[in-house]
Amino acid sequence: MTVSDVRIDPDAERAVERTPRPAALLGLIARYPLGAAGAFVVLVMIFAAVFAEAIAPYDPEDNAFEYMFTPPGAQFWLGTDDFGRDILSRIIHGARTALFVGFVAAVIGATGGLVLGVASAYFGGWFDLIIQRVMDVFMAFPLIILALAVVAVLGPGIDKVIIAITIPFIPQCARVVRSSALAIREMPYVDAARACGFSHARIILRHMVPNVMAPYLIMITAFVGQAILLEAVLAFLGLGVQEPTAAWGLMLKSGAEEYAESAPWIPIFPGLAISLAVFGFNLFGDALRDALDPKLRAQ
Repeated sequence: MTVSDVRIDPDAERAVERTPRPAALLGLIARYPLGAAGAFVVLVMIFAAVFAEAIAPYDPEDNAFEYMFTPPGAQFWLGTDDFGRDILSRIIHGARTALFVGFVAAVIGATGGLVLGVASAYFGGWFDLIIQRVMDVFMAFPLIILALAVVAVLGPGIDKVIIAITIPFIPQCARVVRSSALAIREMPYVDAARACGFSHARIILRHMVPNVMAPYLIMITAFVGQAILLEAVLAFLGLGVQEPTAAWGLMLKSGAEEYAESAPWIPIFPGLAISLAVFGFNLFGDALRDALDPKLRAQ
């Protein structure tokens, strides 16, 4: 039988071409319902951050002292705080602060861990030994303690907060990526690339980095949720974003202690926003891990 004798059923070919994308999307939602819920929360949060000026009913930094401590109602859906500022508007604009800090810190931290992890696994020897011992030093400190130490030295501010959150993320991602890169380093195609005389940079960028992108992407989604929580903690402690910037941690700081009983809506709604955002990113990250893991996908 020759190649020309092989015929393709045109009906089968058209059936493949007509596979509807909405049906594929519904299949993914049915397979990962919690991940779909997390993705929905993430998309709503991104939409609110991008179109905050159009969505927010009031200026988040506008002090209206005649409306101080107004409970939730028709005029102010989530009430006002001790300065008369609309809580709903500040939560919407606070999503922009949380996502900016979260994404920047997560991407920089995961990328730094990717570079160190792959290089450590590829070169091995004394280079791997030194890198891993430095990572051990950083990982010996709890995440929040290390972030507090860094921001205490650098001072408050959104740029300082990003640096303080990024540094603890680097060793975490480096360890995960290194474990995957160690197995890839022994693959036959890597040995073939060495035998062909390719440079170390080409082997790392063309053959190793693409094969560790799955854990890298999963770490980014996990880091965004952690970064949002850390940013809120630092702002609550007065070491992060400062007034009058709209930030969920600052809103908790102004209402958690003094007005928990007299005006409970002041700390409740920012706390719910933080919890929902972290929960959404965690659910989405878990579903992404299941989708990218060949063993779990086969099951």
